[in-house]
Amino acid sequence: MITGTLLIGSTELTIIAVVLGILFLFAVVACFVVRSFSINKGKSLKEEEFHALGKDAEKIIDDAKKQGEKVKKDMVNEAKQEINSLKQVHEREVKERKAELLESEKKLDQREDRLDSRSLSLDKREDALVLKENKIENQKVALDKRSEKVEELIQEQENRLLEISGLTTSEAKDIVMKRIEEEMSFEIASYIKEEEEKAKYEATRKSQSILANAIQQYANETIQEKTVSVISLPNDEMKGRIIGREGRNIRAIEAVTGVDLIVDDTPDSVVISCFDPIRREIARRTLEILVSDGRIQPPRIEEVFSKCQKELENELREEGEKAVFETGVGKIHPELVKLIGRLRFRTSYGQNALAHSKEVAFLAGKLAAEIGENEMLARRAGLLHDIGKASDHEMEGSHVEIGMEFATKFRENETVINAIASHHGDHEPTTIIAHLVAAADTLSAARPGARSESLDNYIKRLQALEDLTNEFKGVEKTYALQAGREVRVLVKPEEISDEESAKLARDIKKKIETTMDYPGTIKVTVIREVRVQEVAR
Repeated sequence: MITGTLLIGSTELTIIAVVLGILFLFAVVACFVVRSFSINKGKSLKEEEFHALGKDAEKIIDDAKKQGEKVKKDMVNEAKQEINSLKQVHEREVKERKAELLESEKKLDQREDRLDSRSLSLDKREDALVLKENKIENQKVALDKRSEKVEELIQEQENRLLEISGLTTSEAKDIVMKRIEEEMSFEIASYIKEEEEKAKYEATRKSQSILANAIQQYANETIQEKTVSVISLPNDEMKGRIIGREGRNIRAIEAVTGVDLIVDDTPDSVVISCFDPIRREIARRTLEILVSDGRIQPPRIEEVFSKCQKELENELREEGEKAVFETGVGKIHPELVKLIGRLRFRTSYGQNALAHSKEVAFLAGKLAAEIGENEMLARRAGLLHDIGKASDHEMEGSHVEIGMEFATKFRENETVINAIASHHGDHEPTTIIAHLVAAADTLSAARPGARSESLDNYIKRLQALEDLTNEFKGVEKTYALQAGREVRVLVKPEEISDEESAKLARDIKKKIETTMDYPGTIKVTVIREVRVQEVAR
């Protein structure tokens, strides 16, 4: 790169010299022309003009020389400066290159040192391994000799034992094998028992975790529904207008609505009673409109009843569609949607059937998601599991049978049909989702506050539970706990052993299942406690 720059500088100097030569030649030619001109025109020119022209020519030549020297000097200085700068760049690059080479050389030296140390370490390890192999070989030889000696001693002992016992080898083997089998069978039984207990514990813990995760992701309010409808009246005079002349108005209301209208001494109110909650709701709305309007006449009664009936049908359809949308179960047959809406006016132990069905749908979906099953299908089965309750007061059969009939008629999934059929144990569940729906149904029905119960019935049920348990022999005390969902039994330790305690718990469980009616489940806990006391004096 420096050489190339120097060559460029020499070429420029050559060009400058050529330019100066041309200028000098031009000056000489100019002098020659002037002199020739002066010779040829000497007669016409004056001598002074000739000298003036000569001086101008000399001046031009001098100026050209000075200009050429100046240009030459400037070019030389520029060339020198460029050479110095290039030289500095070159020296810097050389210095950096040397530093890089030194660094690379240093790294190579360090790597070489590491390789040398590793090679020494490997050599030492190899020597150690050779020593170990030699030692192991010697030990193996010693073990072989010892094994031969042990075999000889065993054979000698066996021969002596055979001589002493008077048994043959096969007979001795049979006795030993029989004893080993007995010992192994005992160990295997113990191992199986331990593994079964471990599996039960793990299954219980896992199921509790799954149920807890599902329950904590869904919460519903405590619900209580009324079984009769009470209409408030502005005054007692309205009772007479409701009854009408010779009772024609009240007969018309009962005939059109299909309910029993109870007008008694209760101030400012009448009671509507009917086993069909939908008919009772239509009658309630009809009577409220008639009371507020004041026109209570048979034609008016029929007109208002027809209007309220259509309004309620639309509301039921909307309730069903809302429930389907909230649970996210996909498309459902329109007739099933209507039946779902009818559950709004169906109660079981004071628990609203529609709210219960939605709660079961959500819980079953959460449980399915916890174990990797189809969450949407589980929700669908949960929502439809009590669909038969929408018409069980109008059709023969249990709500399970009616629900199966509806689901089959409208071509529901086989998994959904099986969940409907098996959620009360009437049929055998064939899918995991059916088990999940049954569990969710139990959770929804058995949680505190889900179903109403009168105080008298509640106390009687707890008393009956304690009395039933006290009938068993060896029972000292019985306590009904957790609102009747657990019974704790204290037994007499001198009469009941630990093994008999387990049998007693099973017997109590069977008797509760066969003789009592109760919501949810009842946990039976038998406690056998031995206390020994001494007094230090």
